Amino acid sequence: MVMSQSGRNESGTDPFGPNRNEFLLDLQPYHTWPSGKRKSELVEELSHRLEAEIPGAGFNFTQPIIDTSTEIATGSSADLAVIISGPDLDRLRALAAQTLTMVRSVRGAADTSIEQEVDQAQLEIRIDRHKVARYGINVGDVQDVIDLALGGAPITPVWEGERRFDVVARFGSEVRTGPDAIGRLLIPTRDGARVPLDQLAAIRVVTGPTIIARRENHRQITVRTNIRGRDQGGFVAEAQRRFAEAVALPPGYQVSWGGQFENFDRARQRLAVILPITIAIIFALLFMAFGSTLDAVLVLLNVPFSLAGGLVALALRGTNLSVSAAVGFISLFGVAVMSGVLYIAEVRRRRLDGHGDLEDAAVQAARTQFRPMLLLIVVAMLGMVPASVARDIGSDIQRPLATVVVGGLASTLVLTLFALPAVYVLAHRARSRGPA
Repeated sequence: MVMSQSGRNESGTDPFGPNRNEFLLDLQPYHTWPSGKRKSELVEELSHRLEAEIPGAGFNFTQPIIDTSTEIATGSSADLAVIISGPDLDRLRALAAQTLTMVRSVRGAADTSIEQEVDQAQLEIRIDRHKVARYGINVGDVQDVIDLALGGAPITPVWEGERRFDVVARFGSEVRTGPDAIGRLLIPTRDGARVPLDQLAAIRVVTGPTIIARRENHRQITVRTNIRGRDQGGFVAEAQRRFAEAVALPPGYQVSWGGQFENFDRARQRLAVILPITIAIIFALLFMAFGSTLDAVLVLLNVPFSLAGGLVALALRGTNLSVSAAVGFISLFGVAVMSGVLYIAEVRRRRLDGHGDLEDAAVQAARTQFRPMLLLIVVAMLGMVPASVARDIGSDIQRPLATVVVGGLASTLVLTLFALPAVYVLAHRARSRGPA
């Protein structure tokens, strides 16, 4: 199924002009596709075919929900919008052309184009007020004739059931074929005479912008691009560095960068505050439970153990770090700390009961806690494996989270049972050699 929408939608929420055509493609279920066929390959194939068949058009491939969110954020449906604002449209167009060349050279750029179309041919009718006054005609009367001849005017409504339509009257096409034909339009005067339009106005074809976009009361032009095959944060950082080197903004002009990377930056700033607070709270609870700063720190060592496994899993699957993956790390840290608590509590119990020396207690505790940790981690992993390998609709969000959890839990299981005992023994030996 393919459905198209031309221009602005009925609700007026899309900030687009009549040059914009939006097509919604309803794809067949993925399990019916040829083996090995991926959505990214389909998008690439469609892009090449459309560019070959429709030269001069700019294409942008996205999905409905993310399309809406990016339009709300920047007014553009692409992943990244470079918005240049300033007073002069010609200078803005030149700056946008430089920016377009620069963005296309950045690895990962796709569907790159200038949002506003180039200047188009326009019919300009400039009414001479002195000539109009000489004939005793109002400027409004001239404008009404032009409006009726070229655009049409509603004369009566027509009802079809509950739906209302306007019947529009307009001059025939033979009087709208060009400037000469339009110039022969007759404008009535008060005494009943008729004056050709070309005697009252200068008619010519000029080039000019079809849409003048504004941002905070300043004229703007937007260079848009999608990002494929790399993380948005790295792409934006490289593009901003190259923009500073390649594009010199004159006084009175400024650039702003908008897109989904803004959401990631906001989430990263929040996580930079929330994560240290969370770890501090966990440390305080561990200290209250064990009464030992060293044991609390040793439990927290499972956090970097799980972090390493999550990062390795993302790298092996070629997945970029995203907000979804960051949420997965937060979920992962809870299970990692729990496994550390199980191990440290068992070691402390054995040492208090006098079961062997330090090394023997550390090894035996790992053996004893192997089965509980295995059940704890394997059950959590099994719940996340289907999501980590999913390819259906919506899996782009859940797959990074599940990948982080599965990889982090695997490294937590191995490192807690093999690395943590060694670190525990070394740490307690070092403390026993220190000053009393």
